[in-house]
Amino acid sequence: MQPQQLNVFKFGGASLKDAPAIRNVANILKTFADQQLVIVVSAMGKTTNALEVVARAYAQGDVELAKQKLTELQNATLTTVRELFEQTPPELEASLNDLFVSVEWVFDDPPNESYDYDYDQIVSLGELISSQLVAAFLNHEGLPTAWLDARDCIITDNTYREGWVQWPETQARITRQVPPLLERHGFVLTQGFIGSTSENFTTTLGREGSDYSAAIFSYCLDAESMSIWKDVPGVLTADPRLFENVSKVDRLSYKEAIEMTYYGASIIHPKTIKPLQNKSIPLHVRSFIDPTSSGTEITGDAGDTYPPLVAVEKNQALVNISTRDFSFVAEHHIKELFEHITTTRLQINMMQNSAISFNVVVNDIDDRVERFCKLIDKDFKTTVDRDLELITIRHYTNQVVESLRRGKVLMLEGRLPLTLQMAVKEVPVIRRKEL
Repeated sequence: MQPQQLNVFKFGGASLKDAPAIRNVANILKTFADQQLVIVVSAMGKTTNALEVVARAYAQGDVELAKQKLTELQNATLTTVRELFEQTPPELEASLNDLFVSVEWVFDDPPNESYDYDYDQIVSLGELISSQLVAAFLNHEGLPTAWLDARDCIITDNTYREGWVQWPETQARITRQVPPLLERHGFVLTQGFIGSTSENFTTTLGREGSDYSAAIFSYCLDAESMSIWKDVPGVLTADPRLFENVSKVDRLSYKEAIEMTYYGASIIHPKTIKPLQNKSIPLHVRSFIDPTSSGTEITGDAGDTYPPLVAVEKNQALVNISTRDFSFVAEHHIKELFEHITTTRLQINMMQNSAISFNVVVNDIDDRVERFCKLIDKDFKTTVDRDLELITIRHYTNQVVESLRRGKVLMLEGRLPLTLQMAVKEVPVIRRKEL
C-alpha cells in the first residue's frame, strides 16, 4: 500500500481576518478532508500591526497604552470567537486566556535592552491566537486537526526578529513530531513566522515569514507540494493595488521566483523558494476567493520567457557614504562598512560605488539607518534621502521603464541584462498660485 502523500497549505492574515473568512478557509479544507495536510497560519488580519503597537509602547515605557492595546486585541478576538461558536469550547477559552496573560506578565518587568527580543516575545502572540482559534473551529466542523506549537519544531539562532534556522535540529524535530500526528488526525495545524532558540526563547523569522515556515515544513517532510492561499488569482505581473492591467503568470521557474521575491515582490516571502527548489517541491499560489481556479505553479521547468514583471518596495532610504579624508572608497573601506551593515542588520536592496562614494538603498526600518550612520561617523560622511520607492523590473522594456519613471525624480539606477532597478522619489506637484 502506497503511503499517503502529504501537502502543506499556508493561509495568511487576509484569509483569516474575521469569522466569515475563517469559515471560508474551513470550507476550502473540507474539499481536502481525505488528504494529509500540514496547515500553516499567519496572525489574523491586522493583528501583527496591533501587536507591534503594543511592543513599541512597552519599549517606550508606556505600559498603560500597551495594556490598553492588548485589551482591545483580546476583545476583538473574543468577538470573532463568539461569531464562530454558539458556545465557546472551554479548552479554547482557557488557551486564549493563557496566551494573553503570558504577554501581561511581560509588562511586569522593565523592557529588555534588546528591543528585538521583546518584539518577538510579544508579536508572536498573533500566530498563537489564530492557530488555536482555527484549529478549534476545524475540529468543530468535523475536520480532525492536531494543534502543533511551531516553537517545538523550528529551531533558530538568537537573531531576534530574523532568526536563522538551525536545519539539522529542525529537521529532526519535525520528522519526529509531525508524522504521528498526521496518522492520528489527518490535519496538523501550526503557526507561521515563529520559532525558538535552543534555550526556548521565542524568535520570529522576519516580517511576513509564514511562507518560509511552510517551506521549512515542506522540505523536512518531503511534501508532494506546497500551496499559498492569497487574495489574488496567482502571481501577477505587478501589484494590482499599485498598477492597472496586470495579468496572471500561469507558470514560473524557481529561479525567476527567487529573483522577484529578492527584489521585493510581496506575493511570496524571499526565503521561501530555496528549500522547495532543493527538493523539487512544486509551489502553488492559489486564490482563497476562487479556490477552484488554477493559480500559478512554480517549478524547476517552467521556462524562461516572461512579460515584464514589476516589484515595488516602499519605505526605502538611500545612504550616500564618502570618506572624510578625501581618499577613494577602497576595498578596506567597503570591508569596514559591511561589518557595520551586518551589526545594524541593514537590509540592502541596491548598491553602487564610484571612486569617492558608496551608495546603498536599504529598507528604512526602526532606527537602523541612524545607528549605522553613527557607527561610521568618525571616518565617513553620510547623507540620507528618505521616503523613496525602489522599483525593480525584470525583463524590462524601454516603454515600461519610461512609464514607471514618469513623474518621479530618479535618485539611483542600476541595470543588468534582465533586471533594472531605480530608486525614485515622487515629484512634488507645483500649482500656480491663485491670482
